[in-house]
Amino acid sequence: QVQVMESGGGLVQPGGSLRLSCAASGNSFSIATMAWYRQVPGKEREFVARISVDKSTDYTDSVKGRFGISRDKTLSTVYLQMNSLKTEDTAVYYCKITGRYGINFKDYWGQGTQVTVSS
Repeated sequence: QVQVMESGGGLVQPGGSLRLSCAASGNSFSIATMAWYRQVPGKEREFVARISVDKSTDYTDSVKGRFGISRDKTLSTVYLQMNSLKTEDTAVYYCKITGRYGINFKDYWGQGTQVTVSS
């Protein structure tokens, strides 16, 4: 069993910053990628950022230059530094950990953390 827990959400004014954290724990497994998604009511969950085991990163266009994804050396925690926040960044942010089991992969999701950007 793998547990994924996000933290760091909250209320921030436009132009402000927040740092989200996501910790993965549980049975021994190999992590392939760690990613952040977000969702607003009535819309589909959308990709935000991804970091792979080789540290390569990928971002959705709307956050490039403002958000930064990173991970710790043990690959058990992933961070999302969010700067220059806009009201349209308001959403529930979810962490997804993709575990590798040989040639198979499995996704694990956290419960989500609310980010509200408002004056």
